[in-house]
Amino acid sequence: MSDKDYIASGYNEEIKSSPLFSHDLAPIVKSERTWGTWNYAALWISMSLCIPTYMLASSLIDGGMNWWQAILTIFLGNSIVLIPMILNGRAGTKYGIPFPVFARASFGVKGANIPAMLRAIVACGWFGIQTWIGGFAIYQMLRVWFPSLDNLPMVFPELFGLETGPAITFFIFWLINMYVVYLGVDSIKKLLVFKAYFLPLAALALMFWAISETEGLGPILDQPSKFASSTEFWHFFFPALTGMVGFWATLSLNIPDFTRYAKSQKAQINGQIIGLPPSMTLFAFIGVVVTSATVIIYGETIWDPVVLAGKFESKILVSVTMICIAISTLATNIAANIVSPANDFANLAPGKIDFRKGGYITGVIGILIFPWKLIADPSGYIFKWLIAYSSLLGPVGGIMIADYFFIRRQTLNLDDLYKENGEYTYTNGFNKYAVIALVIGILPNVPGFLKTVGLVSTDNIPDWISHLYNYAWFVEFCVSFVVYYFLMRKYSEKDLPLRDEGH
Repeated sequence: MSDKDYIASGYNEEIKSSPLFSHDLAPIVKSERTWGTWNYAALWISMSLCIPTYMLASSLIDGGMNWWQAILTIFLGNSIVLIPMILNGRAGTKYGIPFPVFARASFGVKGANIPAMLRAIVACGWFGIQTWIGGFAIYQMLRVWFPSLDNLPMVFPELFGLETGPAITFFIFWLINMYVVYLGVDSIKKLLVFKAYFLPLAALALMFWAISETEGLGPILDQPSKFASSTEFWHFFFPALTGMVGFWATLSLNIPDFTRYAKSQKAQINGQIIGLPPSMTLFAFIGVVVTSATVIIYGETIWDPVVLAGKFESKILVSVTMICIAISTLATNIAANIVSPANDFANLAPGKIDFRKGGYITGVIGILIFPWKLIADPSGYIFKWLIAYSSLLGPVGGIMIADYFFIRRQTLNLDDLYKENGEYTYTNGFNKYAVIALVIGILPNVPGFLKTVGLVSTDNIPDWISHLYNYAWFVEFCVSFVVYYFLMRKYSEKDLPLRDEGH
């Protein structure tokens, strides 16, 4: 966006020279808001059709659900998370601002770095997971042609849990991701087009393979639930549902990063309704069908499609499949796990950190989070990753929705979002009420998390407290919403002047 566009947007030199203002964080002018309903539908279809979605559904089967229980859980989870997705998206559409700037209204111009970093760190985790998947796909392809890769000497300490062959391809794929970051976001467009056309076809081909190998859907869908009682089912269902919500918990916060380009509220709302629940459910169904089929075909549950593809006998088929998985994963990684955390890191120092630097930071943290351990088993994937990070993001969503809809009634002072001394300065740039509500929202979840990761024994925590962890996102969202609303009620109308300055 040029200086002329900034001026046309109503920005004077004072705002443009503010340390809180940068090209990446500036509002999008109306002339550049070109995304319609089908753009958002296509965005969600593209992001939903990824390997982690397949693995998410498969992990529910591995955890004991039958096919319809898994599909229902995924549909419910995505329908629930759609609500905060649409609500938080409204501010992005009205004012053209990204998530970190929107968070300044409730957390303060400096306090916004708290939710931005919470969101960025978990995005780094997703970046690491996707990078590991892409790198492992390359490894599976190479080992078909070079079996000696399996016998490389161990280089990393046993504590890392990282074999040499997969580690090499992981770092190669990581370097490819960083090169795309260096080239810029525009370089991913062709990959996204390739993915949008190819991955649905590849997924359907995999499903038809599973059906043909098992002589029809009947044997697959007849696989029973492994739960011995309804009590056992519900004990698994609620944390699994929380995990499904947690799957898109990051996007439910930073959705303004995308809706800031919307032509209208109707476009972003309808696009998300059309794109998110149906595409997640459909691709999850494919994952359920294929994973259930592996029990019949191989006598074991194979919930990782990369591992499954590695079992194919044809070297050419394995190679083509793995290359397509790697390219698809690369496209998703840049679009879903680089753009938003890059904005979040840029918010730390708008004048010093741009998209490229933010992407590099994301890449480094993505390695340090040890993604190969996060997806090593289904229980760790759902219970120690999805639920844990959703509990951190649930309170942020509750605070932001309470502030925008119930305190400010969908009206922001756009200029002051970029001023160090303005309406959103609060106390030294921090809104203490938002911080208090965030902490109070997270606290109920801490005992259950410590118990789940094995840092405290079961005997030290009452069951009713530890079980709150199974409802982490819901509990924390509601607690922070209520606490923030009542703390902020002391602000009078004159303390929160209502202005409509959307551009």
